[in-house]
Amino acid sequence: MDVEPIKVNDKNGNPIMIGLVLVWKISDTYKACFEVDSDVRSTITETSMKSVKSFDSFVRVQSDAALRKLAGLYAYDNMERDDEEITLRSGGEEVNERLEAELRKHLEIAGIEVVEARINYLAYAAEIASVMLRRQQADAIISAREKIVEGAVSMVDLALKKLSADKIVELDEERKAAMVSNLLVVLCADESASPVINTGTLYQ
Repeated sequence: MDVEPIKVNDKNGNPIMIGLVLVWKISDTYKACFEVDSDVRSTITETSMKSVKSFDSFVRVQSDAALRKLAGLYAYDNMERDDEEITLRSGGEEVNERLEAELRKHLEIAGIEVVEARINYLAYAAEIASVMLRRQQADAIISAREKIVEGAVSMVDLALKKLSADKIVELDEERKAAMVSNLLVVLCADESASPVINTGTLYQ
């Protein structure tokens, strides 16, 4: 059964669209016959067809309930990069296992066994999708900038230590500060730096 995506709120209250694919079978015919409504006054063939429709409707309703509960247990995504909390987007097998457990609770009362269940659609609802996309892009840019700065500082530190250890040049504190500034500009800039040759001294 391919359950169409429904709009629900995640743990943080953000509206999302979530859908699932479900493989199920009847494992207890006694429960299935007496717990799921069907029209027993029809002929055998008609009753069989109605029963199938009743089971299909029952499973869809229960799947909807399970999806809504699952969505309320997890956030769609981690906006804080240092947060290790499981989310719908990153949870993978753990989230799918929780989904299967929720479905079993809803379906076992009718003798229906969950063979497999997987989230097959997950997205922000249309009204906030563009805003969340910009926020994700901003987070990605900030994360990239942090890596660039961290690498640049490490390279500047290595350069200063190497110059001093190999006795290539002796720099006072002011010249070190100027060198650090220049190197950080070169290493952190988005565009290639244009060198400027100083024909005088630092103090002119």
